[in-house]
Amino acid sequence: MPGRQPDPQGLRPFNIQHDSASRQTMCAWERFLTDDPQGTGAVGSFVVSSWLRSRELGINPRGKAAPLAALGDAMTHLRERHGDLLGAAADVFATSTQLFSGSRSLMLLTNPDGIVLDAIGDNQTLDAGQSIHLMQGGDWREDTVGTNGIGTALATRRPAQVHASEHFCEGIKAWTCAAAPIFERGTGRVLGILDISGPTNTYQRNNLSLAISIARQIEMTLSEKASRERLQLLEICLQRLSARDVAGLVVIDREGRLVHNSGCLPDLVPLGQRLPGFDMQGTADDWVVSLPATLRTDRLDVIRLNGRAIGAMLIIPEKPLRRAIPAQTAETGFGAIIGQSPQLAQALTRVRQLRDKRVPVLIEGETGVGKELFARALHGEIQDNHPFVVFNCGAVVKDLLASELFGYARGAFTGATTTGAIGRFEQAHGGTLCLDEIGEMPLDLQSILLRVLEDGVIYRLGSGQPHRVDVRLVAMTNRALLEEVAAGRFRRDLYHRLSVTRIQPPALRDRVGDVDMLIAHFNRHLATRHGIAERLFGEPVLALLRDYDWPGNVRELRNLVESLLLMSDDPVVTKDEVMALLEHAVAHASKPTQGPSSGASLEEAERAAIVLATQHCHGNLAEAARALRISRSTLYRKMERYRLSPHGADY
Repeated sequence: MPGRQPDPQGLRPFNIQHDSASRQTMCAWERFLTDDPQGTGAVGSFVVSSWLRSRELGINPRGKAAPLAALGDAMTHLRERHGDLLGAAADVFATSTQLFSGSRSLMLLTNPDGIVLDAIGDNQTLDAGQSIHLMQGGDWREDTVGTNGIGTALATRRPAQVHASEHFCEGIKAWTCAAAPIFERGTGRVLGILDISGPTNTYQRNNLSLAISIARQIEMTLSEKASRERLQLLEICLQRLSARDVAGLVVIDREGRLVHNSGCLPDLVPLGQRLPGFDMQGTADDWVVSLPATLRTDRLDVIRLNGRAIGAMLIIPEKPLRRAIPAQTAETGFGAIIGQSPQLAQALTRVRQLRDKRVPVLIEGETGVGKELFARALHGEIQDNHPFVVFNCGAVVKDLLASELFGYARGAFTGATTTGAIGRFEQAHGGTLCLDEIGEMPLDLQSILLRVLEDGVIYRLGSGQPHRVDVRLVAMTNRALLEEVAAGRFRRDLYHRLSVTRIQPPALRDRVGDVDMLIAHFNRHLATRHGIAERLFGEPVLALLRDYDWPGNVRELRNLVESLLLMSDDPVVTKDEVMALLEHAVAHASKPTQGPSSGASLEEAERAAIVLATQHCHGNLAEAARALRISRSTLYRKMERYRLSPHGADY
């Protein structure tokens, strides 16, 4: 069993057995290597899991150092590629230089692959770190050097503190390290690792807290820079846009994330999310081939600022790119709401009572109950010729939310001589503004919204000029907003202003007799839309569907009917077909024997739905967000609020 390792620079030896705990871990490691089933009893499961991964990866436990992944020009190119990350860390590294001087500790920054980009710290320890390649270019993934702070933080996507004998490779057991991932806000992508390392006698438990704090600071700096750049990008794009021959506009940033999407366009991804298949490593000239097939065109314009590509705009001409998107005349008003149940009739009576009242209305209901249809019924028929504007507060990156709602003035972001743009409030002047997912609105904007409701005046970003607006506001949510108020996430005064009048569309499971009518409606409507024959829903199938809980409500029923129409040419729908489509829901959701009790919380139902989706998708948050029909950024926020891990468990 190794005892002491000499410091190659002549420093005092690094004692890897300075306490009994380290000796016990060393013994456990030796027994682990001999496959002793009782050998790891004294070691935490976090370390043992990493040891198991290291062994499965074929890591040599007698290894002495991490490999070097980059030197010379290769290292220069690697640092250039991660210039944003290095730039965001520059200030904190500069201010920490004095802190780490004489501390016998190092602070390191890696790229997303665990390759060290920068290191500062005590000069003697920097020299000692070179013996194990704890330096620029060192590759510290678990795949290459086994259990260590950097690699294990990457493997688990969680902060990791690995001390002395807990390392897998013998040659690095003289060190202690605490590492925290740096995440891209809004997507959860790992951008790098912030690590604090030193010889074992520098171990401090609060090193991990320090690493986490510095990582969060770097995240904030990156997020603020990205926000400024996206606003600059959007302003430049809107300045160049000509409305004469344009059906729509797509704007992406240099990471392939959707910044703006308007007009007659194919379905893409939620705002703030990356387009599927986008190659972030390619040059700006390669971006066009990374676009989804329906968007590939020679009209992709790369936007540069000070000589640097910051994104691109795709102008959709009046003639669609690949195929025409079928024009649909949306039903409006009460005719679009199908059903005759007493529960539905009661809610619609409430809508009729409020239709001509120019007061805010709060529509609360589960996902998929048709809240927007109720909002349209409140607004009136399309012939009324008053604007009806819908905006989802949870489907836009936070830093663009204010400009989307209130607009912005000339030169508000870049100083360019653009005319600015109006926001949703001005677009809805004289009509109705429908704000979906109102509970996603940040607290700082909630206070501005309250003022607009009180005064009827908005101010565009970057302007002190008031603009009077006459807007009837309809707010929608699937949350229990009073609970959000109690938790401090929603302003009490705004809640009371919005909920002067409330409407609660009933869940489909509570609408006795409406399932049959909805099936008949969707069967007829969707068959006509797709140019196919209707299918017959016999009594056994109808009985099965009446008895189903419909956690996704009317939207789920519509999707099921459409799937049944498109997946078979058989004129008769069978129970086996329906059961196949409902198999997951039937297996994982328990049907309540009655409607929600008066004390039931929409928040509890939402949390349960997220747990179910993340578990079913095996932790794939992109798939879970699609299954829940919310943006991935919204899913991240909700998981953080409910303290859920990617696999649905509490953390």
